[in-house]
Amino acid sequence: MFRRFEWMLAGRYLRARRQEGFISIIAWFSLLGIGLGVATLIIVMAVMNGFRAELMGRILGINGHVVVQAQFGPMPDYGDLAAKYEALPDVVSAMPMVEAQVMVTARGQAGGGLVRGLSQSDLARLPLVSGNIVAGSVADFTGDDVVMIGQRMADRMGVRVGDSVTILSPTGTTTVVGTTPRMKAYRIAGLFNLGMAEYDSTFVFMPIDAARAFFRTGESVSAIEVMIRQPDDAAMVGKKLIGLSPVGTRATTWQVLNATFFGALAVERNVMFLILTLIIVVAAFNIISSLIMLVKDKGRGIAILRTMGATQGMIMRVFLICGASIGVIGTLGGFALGVVFCENIETIRQALQSLTGARLFPDEIYFLSKIPAKMEIDETVTVVFMGLALSLLATLYPSWRAARLDPVEALRHE
Repeated sequence: MFRRFEWMLAGRYLRARRQEGFISIIAWFSLLGIGLGVATLIIVMAVMNGFRAELMGRILGINGHVVVQAQFGPMPDYGDLAAKYEALPDVVSAMPMVEAQVMVTARGQAGGGLVRGLSQSDLARLPLVSGNIVAGSVADFTGDDVVMIGQRMADRMGVRVGDSVTILSPTGTTTVVGTTPRMKAYRIAGLFNLGMAEYDSTFVFMPIDAARAFFRTGESVSAIEVMIRQPDDAAMVGKKLIGLSPVGTRATTWQVLNATFFGALAVERNVMFLILTLIIVVAAFNIISSLIMLVKDKGRGIAILRTMGATQGMIMRVFLICGASIGVIGTLGGFALGVVFCENIETIRQALQSLTGARLFPDEIYFLSKIPAKMEIDETVTVVFMGLALSLLATLYPSWRAARLDPVEALRHE
């Protein structure tokens, strides 16, 4: 489609002489703009995908995909219900739990916490917790006076395995002089580090029998957390669970429980994609301006070529090659830069923190201890094709204008 002569002439036009240096600078800036736009879009989308995947993995790793609970009050007969749930082929596990908000105090420090009462076997079935225990073990998670807390909570209160923390329940005991808070001291049997600041600073795991005794739920539990094989099928599985449950039971899926959070992430992701796409659009306009200036500068040469027999199609293809070369090289360069950056993003963050002394990704704000990056193939391919398409579209008008140039008029103006 493109002849050797057209490639040679386009290459000569791109290698501007000294007096044409300004045009060459604009072309280089266009190439740089396309490259940076593509790289930025790939990096930002990869980070947002990684951020969503990491948060979802941690949230679903410690919380059930479907939470079954009574509409009013605790759930009795939870043992039989859990067995029925686990008999379903879609269900991996069904874990009865007791959950309540408390205040945790130790060595003069106090903070809010969320107690979750689980059996030792159920805690072992949570790989996110059992696989991230930094002190102690699941084997020590037994007894009436033991708890397992997060590493961040332990550091804040200055405690370690073997020390005691006092747990206060807001639902206290009613006496003749009023309601007194219920409190009890528990020995720390283990510390966990889930890599998510919110969980590591608030969660307190307690054996389910000890939790029932402390919160006085009797033989009942707060809810049954159900883990399923395909989290996206939570709504369908929830209907099956309700069919096996007594009247007055509801099933809440993880999508409903975290709808606001993940909805906000989706909106932010779409808006960022739109905003960053404008960088590539601006770079494409730079290609248009540089080619228009090149056409104007090469007007006499185009007129001579036309008088020598060059067709409009040849002239148009020459300038298509000029503009497309800028777009293709810039897009591929941006793709390579984006991939390298995503693969080494945590190393780059650590290096920048060492140079500047500032925390670039504080886990208290972003919940995660490191920057995640997850490149999705279809999304990356879309960004690359979008960069190529915008670059090619940007060459159409200048190329058409060059092909329509009247040789007589061009030579007369010269």
